[in-house]
Amino acid sequence: MGVRVVSLGRQPLAPAVRGRRPEKAPARRRHIWQGASGRAYAHEIYSLIECPPLPKASYVLVRSDDSGRCQALRVGVAGSDAPTLNLAAVRQKGAQAGANEVHLHLDAEAEVELRLVACDLRAGLFGTLAADADAAGH
Repeated sequence: MGVRVVSLGRQPLAPAVRGRRPEKAPARRRHIWQGASGRAYAHEIYSLIECPPLPKASYVLVRSDDSGRCQALRVGVAGSDAPTLNLAAVRQKGAQAGANEVHLHLDAEAEVELRLVACDLRAGLFGTLAADADAAGH
């Protein structure tokens, strides 16, 4: 019986991920969320279920109703180099929070910038740096 060694080391990212846009399931629409600084951040909207693997990005987990009203539930950062791990974490957090959409801000490049965007949005949406509205007392 032969032995085959499989490397689980870092694999090169697919071109779509390097380009900062998820490869599948194009966003249906965009939403602008405003941070405490007054800065507006454009987010691409994906269904929690149909969201593709995520590059590093800031995100807002949202409950959207039939009339299109959006309620932000949680703000975070998908910071792994592995897009499928980011997706799994976002889906888990979204399911726990009761979200049905993921709003992705893909315009930040550096990880520190992603975290600054998330902090600005948390403060603007929840009045605190806590990750979700429940932690903020809302």
